[in-house]
Amino acid sequence: MKYWLTRLIILIGLLSFAQEGKPSHTYFDLNYFGGNIALHNNDILHLITGHPEGFIFSWNKKTYGNETWEQRYNYPDFGVSFSYQDFKNEKLGVNYALYAHYNFYFLNRNVMLRIGQGLAYNTNPYHKINNPKNIAFGSDILSATYVMLNYKKERLFSRFGLQTGLSFTHYSNANVKAPNTSINTLALNLGLTYNLDTEDSEFISDLDNEMFTETIKYNLVLRSGINQSDVIGSQQFPFYIFSAYADKRLSHVSALQLGAEVFFSNFLKELIYYQSVAYPELDVTGDEDYKRVGIFVGHELFINKLSVVSQLGYYVYYPYDFEGRTYIRVGLKRYFGKKMFGALTLKSHGAKAEAVEFGMGVRL
Repeated sequence: MKYWLTRLIILIGLLSFAQEGKPSHTYFDLNYFGGNIALHNNDILHLITGHPEGFIFSWNKKTYGNETWEQRYNYPDFGVSFSYQDFKNEKLGVNYALYAHYNFYFLNRNVMLRIGQGLAYNTNPYHKINNPKNIAFGSDILSATYVMLNYKKERLFSRFGLQTGLSFTHYSNANVKAPNTSINTLALNLGLTYNLDTEDSEFISDLDNEMFTETIKYNLVLRSGINQSDVIGSQQFPFYIFSAYADKRLSHVSALQLGAEVFFSNFLKELIYYQSVAYPELDVTGDEDYKRVGIFVGHELFINKLSVVSQLGYYVYYPYDFEGRTYIRVGLKRYFGKKMFGALTLKSHGAKAEAVEFGMGVRL
């Protein structure tokens, strides 16, 4: 880890010297973290042998209210993060991750909430011969999420500042490939910030707080991807989800949703057959329908052209019992114009992920 830290410090120095006179509204932060793996599944007990540690290096772009959404969200930052995490267990290896993130501020901008989402590379995933004990990561490419809640004080000394608090990291491949028990880490972090500008600009405050609503809009979405069951060695299959829902915009930042969808989860075909042959005590005949139909309510939080989606669903057609009748979906949408959008979402049953979904939709 010292190797990486040394080179990141050198990089910050070089970028500082390269700055021109025009304000960049950017800063870097470098955070060390150390903590514990959270025991969310007893099957990973053998993988918890030490205290994970690592660092997060981030580039951040400040906002000052040039866009109305910046003022509504109290002038957040956005940026890119790179992280390194050593799990202190050779079976788990280490993770390198790249994220896009937002920083939101509270309490006179002394408290910062950072939310980052990206991809990670694991150096030692599951292998049935060489590494059979790593049931956490079934693939070397993982979905990566991190949350940081910090007390932050910039410019304590010239361009330098400090931040410290709690960090949470999550790595999973969302059942793209089994096994996939995932790993969550809760840690303390201590970081150094460095502003590339000698002083900050003034915040713009000319927001018009007029009420904003829209008539009910209708959405059609096609989602797809690949996943497999928890049976190690089973095949990966594509899935298809057709969703239709209505949404009502309540304000500039919020909308409610109500809809229905049908699931064509092809991995269930193999799982149904497998259980009918291997586990007769489960009373699975092999003739059960693999399709499901759900209804859901949801909320959408709008941040510029992005939005955060959260939905709670219930299967009304549920011929085969798989992880329970309720499900949740969380993720991001990106609008292209006023009608078209793309979506990247995670569907799960409680803490048990079923799939990462890639979607395209239209809002009419």
